[in-house]
Amino acid sequence: MKKQLLLLVLLITISIRLQAAFILIPMDNTQKNHLKAYGIAYWTLQQQIEVSWLLNYRGGSFMFRHHPTLEGECVVRGVSFQVIADVQADAILQEISDPQVNMDEMRLQKVPRIAVYTPKNKLPWDDAVTLALTYAEIPYDVVYDEEVIGGALPLYDWLHLHHEDFTGQFGKFWAAYRNAPWYQEDVSISENNARKLGFTKVSQLKLAVAQKIREFTAGGGYLFAMCSAPDSYDISLAAESIDICDVMFDGDGADATANEHLNYQNCFAFTGFSIVMNPYEYEVSNIDVSTTRKVTMANDFFTLFDFSAKWDPVPSMLTQDHEQVIKGFMGQTTAFNKKFVKSEVIVMGENKAAGEVRYIHGNYGKGTWTFYGGHDPEDYQHLVGDPPTDLNLYPNSPGYRLILNNVLFPAAKKKKQKT
Repeated sequence: MKKQLLLLVLLITISIRLQAAFILIPMDNTQKNHLKAYGIAYWTLQQQIEVSWLLNYRGGSFMFRHHPTLEGECVVRGVSFQVIADVQADAILQEISDPQVNMDEMRLQKVPRIAVYTPKNKLPWDDAVTLALTYAEIPYDVVYDEEVIGGALPLYDWLHLHHEDFTGQFGKFWAAYRNAPWYQEDVSISENNARKLGFTKVSQLKLAVAQKIREFTAGGGYLFAMCSAPDSYDISLAAESIDICDVMFDGDGADATANEHLNYQNCFAFTGFSIVMNPYEYEVSNIDVSTTRKVTMANDFFTLFDFSAKWDPVPSMLTQDHEQVIKGFMGQTTAFNKKFVKSEVIVMGENKAAGEVRYIHGNYGKGTWTFYGGHDPEDYQHLVGDPPTDLNLYPNSPGYRLILNNVLFPAAKKKKQKT
């Protein structure tokens, strides 16, 4: 009797498996490893298999055709999944297509070509995006000034700007670290690179790089930046014909009237701001709120906006998460002062009470850009010299999920406009 029962269970299991046609990767709080789930979605695309991103369904779940190899990869990477039959997959798609529910299907079809703009020399801080990509097992290429000036960016779909200072002031670390070997080495390498590429100043090189990145975005590229890169990038473009670097940064004095001549029309995200000209002050402008905020660690949170998945699929993709309220984290640029954010910019996450905008998005030409304030979503105040965050300890980080949403975003098929 017991053998017959076991045989019956085995036959039922085999029958279910034969009917099973899809793998569902839930992205709600039942998921064991949210971050590696993005790597599974990317790897599946590499196998030339389309992935459905189910916006607002169980935290933004992924679904794709079943194959034993794909199932095995989920097991190896420790990603929670369910094997479901055709009828179950059809029921899910029918549920989210209901016009009364805020859900939709976005089909991911291409493998995004990813580049990270980061220096080749070792600096005493890490970068949240490269940590996330490495942990999720998503491949990327490293590019820096030489590759950008040389015209390599059109080879890629998505570009991340590493913790960077596009103003040519070396992060304004001079006051605190001018005698540190790493700082002196960084300045020396940067100045040599500038001369090698035909520029007399690092600030001139960084402006040329910023302009190349603007061309990349205008041509249809997807730009993502965190920490000091977003505001310093816009400042570089706004000050394209002005010397904003003091003598210790470029060998001559800055234009004392620089703030009177900024061209905010050149900026992607910000307007009406002022540059901090004091070389002893660890800040490039009043866009950042790091030194003026009255937010303590205990009440440092930002809230994600709830967008319509059917009518606003882009911000919906970028805000998919299993948490709506995300704990804050500091950086050289912690968050953006809302009064300096352009009116046409889409705000996707903010601390409204504090007037701080954390996560923003916009279009430029045929492409898009996304700026995310703060340095490391799982290290509240990451200091120079601190060790990198071990993401094995934070596989379900909602703050890191926002980064990986951006990585998959370029894979999406643009849907026809609803009428």
